[in-house]
Amino acid sequence: MKKIFIITGEYSGDIHAAKVVKELRALGTDVEIEGVGGLNLEAQGVKLFANQDKMSAMGVTPKILFDHFKLGKSVVDYLKNYYKPDIVLLIDYGAFNLSVAKFLKGSGIKVFYYIPPQVWASRKYRIKLIKKYVDKVLCIFPFEKPMYAQYGIDTHYCGHPLVAQLPPPAGRREFFRKHNLDLEKRLVSVFPGSREFELRQLMPVFKKSIERFSKRHPDVQFCMSQAPNLSDSIYKKYLGDFDIKVIKGDNQALLSVSDALVLASGTVALEAALYNTPMIIAYRGPQLFYWIYLLVRCIERISLPNIIAGKDIIPELVQEDVSVLNITNEIEDILYNSENRDLMVKDLKEVKALLSEKNSALEVAKVIDSTLFS
Repeated sequence: MKKIFIITGEYSGDIHAAKVVKELRALGTDVEIEGVGGLNLEAQGVKLFANQDKMSAMGVTPKILFDHFKLGKSVVDYLKNYYKPDIVLLIDYGAFNLSVAKFLKGSGIKVFYYIPPQVWASRKYRIKLIKKYVDKVLCIFPFEKPMYAQYGIDTHYCGHPLVAQLPPPAGRREFFRKHNLDLEKRLVSVFPGSREFELRQLMPVFKKSIERFSKRHPDVQFCMSQAPNLSDSIYKKYLGDFDIKVIKGDNQALLSVSDALVLASGTVALEAALYNTPMIIAYRGPQLFYWIYLLVRCIERISLPNIIAGKDIIPELVQEDVSVLNITNEIEDILYNSENRDLMVKDLKEVKALLSEKNSALEVAKVIDSTLFS
């Protein structure tokens, strides 16, 4: 029987990996699958060599570096000497996965990379590593295919996974009733991030912004999204006794019914764009990591809608620009300046049009199936 090993490093990668496995099963692909992942992969019947929990830790502490090194060494040893899969499918998580790819070189194991590192945004030197150690790149943005082609890298454009996976917009009336929201008031939803360090950096300024805005505009209500990978105890640690409705497990519906959004940058911004929901990005990280980012970045913009469009559609507040005054001013502009709001919605619709209608996970499954059984 043919064998596949999948490596993910974060919650989102685990979701994408599980979708690929589901499509492989639907195709009738007779294959054994193991991997490094989480609950979503496990739910698809994948035997986990290791859980990804520790891999999503943020920072460069000796313990984090040692844990990653130890896991990487054990994964490579297992793949080369024991499991010997036909294909290793890497998903996102560039630093770790490229290291694994390097040590698999010459082993006879094919290495495919789905959702490759965003070399067009930062650390462009990684494209040389991809060319050297990866057999096929399965990219998700249309502009990536010609970029990789310039380097002679075998690339298949799969389309962005969100296009096929995103549920339709929720019914506003039903959603508001479900969560006891006031149908007579506009809704601004705050997404403070999915990592603990993001809550630490952003929650204080978000809470102060909500307080200030609420005093100025009683016709507006706020709620806050809790990322599903964050425990209630961690979330409560940073929210404290702040009086706001917290919604967990209904994030995409919340994106679709909100009148405006305040987002920590990430995939959630692209989800919001696909729902045509006006938004601002407000992101602040540890200063050291921001300085490092400034050294390695290749482009000025940080949010995917702006990057895909190649222009400034949504406001980006970064580091010292993340302030109560700036956040409240930008949200006021979205809610009360109809001309600017309409222009943003129009541009967001164009972003959606730029992305393919392909079912990304199915495309990946087809490529794997044809490679294994052609």
